[in-house]
Amino acid sequence: MRPGAGDVSVHGVFTKTPADAPATGLSAPVTPAVAPTSVPGGAPIPHSVGVSDDEFRAALSRLAAGVVLITAHDPDDGPRGEDVGMTATAFLSVSLDPPLVMVSVRNDSRMDDLLAVQPLWAVSVLSGHQRQIAGRFAMKGRISDRLLFEDIAHVRGEASGAPLVGGALATLECRTEQRVVAGDHTLVIGRVLATSVPNEDDGPLTYFRGKYRQLG
Repeated sequence: MRPGAGDVSVHGVFTKTPADAPATGLSAPVTPAVAPTSVPGGAPIPHSVGVSDDEFRAALSRLAAGVVLITAHDPDDGPRGEDVGMTATAFLSVSLDPPLVMVSVRNDSRMDDLLAVQPLWAVSVLSGHQRQIAGRFAMKGRISDRLLFEDIAHVRGEASGAPLVGGALATLECRTEQRVVAGDHTLVIGRVLATSVPNEDDGPLTYFRGKYRQLG
């Protein structure tokens, strides 16, 4: 696996927080992982279908989305294994019968490497007061997630063995049923094994126009 990959999946388009962003990530702007190719004069080169990277990102940034933390346990990393987390907005429900959800992860990212061999993972739907958690797990250049989990209240899911964040609006534990490569991402479809709704009073954390936001 690739340690230190500070990835946040935003509508399936991965971005990275700046290397000098504060550890809390409370208000750090999110910048593109790869700058768009440009022609002399600075104009972005459009893709073959006529849409440039900048145009695509700008359009998708107008789609408000909920923010989740994807977690999984790597049993082979160290004597006791290590927990891995990834902030994502590219998460959605797929089917009611059977209960299926999907998350988009960047190819060759740390989470993609782990979920290729670890079928069990979990989702914590973050509340509006958990922006710090979202920022932490989108932080670029981190060496290990172990320290990031140390002062975050969490329990280990019985069905997945993955961390479930305390205070989350809801948690889901999943088992991968299908992986579909789609461009530079892989769509991971998982069957929901268990759910909980520990926090019904708070509002959601959302992501809109490159910033974390609270409703209301």
